[in-house]
Amino acid sequence: MSIPVVDFGAYNINQKDVSDELLHGLSKELKAAFTEVGFVFLTNAGITQEEVAQVQDIAMKFFLQPEEMKQPFKQKSFEISQYHGWVSMDSERLHPDRPEDLKEAYNVSTLHPDIKWPSGAVESFQEIHTSFFLRCKELGLRVLRVIAHSLDLDPEVFLSAHHLVGMRGNNTTLRSLYYPPVNSVKVKENQLRCGEHSDFGSITLLFQGSEGLQVLSRSGEFINVPCIPGAVLINIADMMQRWTSDQYISVLHRVLLPPAGDSSTRQSTAFFLYPDDEAVITCYDGSNKYPPVTGAAYAIEKFHQINVATVY
Repeated sequence: MSIPVVDFGAYNINQKDVSDELLHGLSKELKAAFTEVGFVFLTNAGITQEEVAQVQDIAMKFFLQPEEMKQPFKQKSFEISQYHGWVSMDSERLHPDRPEDLKEAYNVSTLHPDIKWPSGAVESFQEIHTSFFLRCKELGLRVLRVIAHSLDLDPEVFLSAHHLVGMRGNNTTLRSLYYPPVNSVKVKENQLRCGEHSDFGSITLLFQGSEGLQVLSRSGEFINVPCIPGAVLINIADMMQRWTSDQYISVLHRVLLPPAGDSSTRQSTAFFLYPDDEAVITCYDGSNKYPPVTGAAYAIEKFHQINVATVY
């Protein structure tokens, strides 16, 4: 199994619209990818490699600061959003049977004007992350439109459930991730950079700077995901699988430790697109395969299942 690569140039975020013929072609390609694999690479999506490098560079400057410089921005210190802020090393465990993940992160879960941002050595942190958040939002909504078309649905079925992205009442998160060099002496048994998990929301956009990610195939084997410069890796998340009555699949993925003796780091940037907290998710085909659930209730349920503070 390999992850399909789809040229999204006909409907990238710099295009005003797309013809019915081209939209039909994109819908067909994404439907095949999301029903068979759950993941797809989009090329020519409109977000440049320079934009990705910029957000990852400023994030790395933040991560490399002394811990006392990062503490004021620690997650759960923001009243407006409990998910916003810095996530320290060894504080998350995405697989309940593994030790804590070997990574740290910074979550941008709200663009509320009262949120405090890092400054000083990372003066442009707010500007760069805000711009990238909005670019990802536009691309994510366009992918939702194509998904709706692929299922012969009115786009508003999905779009109307994502009106509050970036505001209160929605948990969509832009997450900058840093996986530092691994000291083999300190690694615990069965520990990974990021344990096996599926994402909780609608879809995820991932920009990765190097290899290390693995995706579970339909045959039950983990496959290595290549790193394609300029491409965006998109995957279906749990709520979209539920929304589509299991037609589109949300699959497990993980980040492995580097090979022994490899002291390289890894960086990635993920945009987790979530429906609004009060949006009611029901099976699109009218079936009773899953009962209706709100976006907030489903996320809380998943958090409890894996027993971690947050998985954004």
